[in-house]
Amino acid sequence: MNRGADRLLGLLSLAIGVVCFAIQRLAQGDASIAASFASVHLVALFAAGAVCVIGALLFFAGLLPGRPNQPSGTPLFGRAAEVQNPGRPRLRRTFLVLPAIVVLALLADQFGPLRASGPGAEVAAPNEPKAGPKGQDVAGVPPDLATPPAPPVQAAKPPEPAQPAPPPIPAQPPEVAVAPAAPPPEAAPPPAPAMPPQAALPAPPETVAPLPPAEPPLPTEPDGHRDAVVWLAVSADGRDIMSASTDHMIKLWDIAGKRLIRNLGEHKDMARTALFMPDGATALTAGDDGEIVLRKLADGAVLHVFSSGANGGVRKLAISRDGKRAVSGHDTGNVIVWDLVNKSALHVMTGHDWPISTVAISPDGTRALSGSLDGTLKYWDVESGKQLRSWHGHEQGTYGAVFTADGHHAITGSGDYTIKLWDLDTFRELRRFEGHEGTVYTLALSADGKRLASGSLDGTARLWDVDTGNQIAMFDSRTGPIYAVAFAPDGTLLTGGDDHTIRDWPATGGDSEILFAGAPQ
Repeated sequence: MNRGADRLLGLLSLAIGVVCFAIQRLAQGDASIAASFASVHLVALFAAGAVCVIGALLFFAGLLPGRPNQPSGTPLFGRAAEVQNPGRPRLRRTFLVLPAIVVLALLADQFGPLRASGPGAEVAAPNEPKAGPKGQDVAGVPPDLATPPAPPVQAAKPPEPAQPAPPPIPAQPPEVAVAPAAPPPEAAPPPAPAMPPQAALPAPPETVAPLPPAEPPLPTEPDGHRDAVVWLAVSADGRDIMSASTDHMIKLWDIAGKRLIRNLGEHKDMARTALFMPDGATALTAGDDGEIVLRKLADGAVLHVFSSGANGGVRKLAISRDGKRAVSGHDTGNVIVWDLVNKSALHVMTGHDWPISTVAISPDGTRALSGSLDGTLKYWDVESGKQLRSWHGHEQGTYGAVFTADGHHAITGSGDYTIKLWDLDTFRELRRFEGHEGTVYTLALSADGKRLASGSLDGTARLWDVDTGNQIAMFDSRTGPIYAVAFAPDGTLLTGGDDHTIRDWPATGGDSEILFAGAPQ
């Protein structure tokens, strides 16, 4: 909205405030200001005038700008909650709505304070309650619930002559005349003594089911994450797990020993992705600090840092199976292809209008898929950097993209609560997996490609049959959103989420085991 409109709104708000002050002063009459403030009505007028004047000053100063809309379905963590949105929209709406409420209240009240206290107003009789706002008395009791007034006293009438009493009506004869007379009734038992006021009545029997027992507190571990776990990766030999967290830390865990091997490294901002390199000796991690770091698994030593520069934080990262290429998605909506052999950026691919929320690279390393917060999907040639296809795949942000083993299909989750299977030769939707009641934030395929795991902001993880789209199992964390899923070597499901823990769920469903607890808070 331009400054001219803001000035006009400021003048309107100022005028309403002045009217409120004028009515408040007229309503005071000759009473002192202290006495007038004993009336809630006058205090409300003064407060409404003050708010309108403050709003006018803010509009004149240009301190109430608006902002663009932001797509829903985005997670509630990360720098600036996924996108930067300037302005003060809530404050602006407040100072737009309040003057309108004041005007409606004045019209509804028909300038009651001015009529009740101004010149020519009637004076209420002593001991007679004054009419309150909207037909209520001073005590605030609605008219339909108030005690009805006593009828008016009429003039005394002369006493009427006494009428003779009517003769007594004989009792009705009994229905059965031949029945013998009943014996006189026994004396009624004496009434039970009244219970003293202080004696308590016995409690009534329980008529409702008792409340379920409270969930026991989660266990803690000094070496655990101190914030949400947003990424999990399992090593090729199935022995280790690598995790990334909004606490900036990358951690390496021993699955069999259920222990922390080491803190592998720390990003300057929240960590987003941690991937094992094919050589089994290094890892590639990325975060909101805009850095992609090559680290040694043995001791966490940094071997190389790829900086995204002006492209912004690294939202998601994927690497090719041969370890020669990496693809990263960034805050600015750009997608970068990295040459991991020569340690350089190969292509910076533009086209998305919103921050990137997912990236994936095909099994042969020749194609990449990226998704954005606006639901758009783009298909890229990795070696040339050319965009091959763009389509609107979801109604909200796209998350957790994965390629199938044949490289001709991809699966994506979304803030519209759906999961979709795409044919990348025709770019048609082949199947839809439905059941989640919140943003589907993360996906993982089993080693044989037959089962799909999904994690959602609705607090559940689910297993799906890829061929049919049917749900196999559902796991309820009952502790908040799930941001990361991965398959363990034995086929069980690993999850990380808002409760700072890493959990292991049985493949057929049931309760989880906490593999690695979060740190004490």
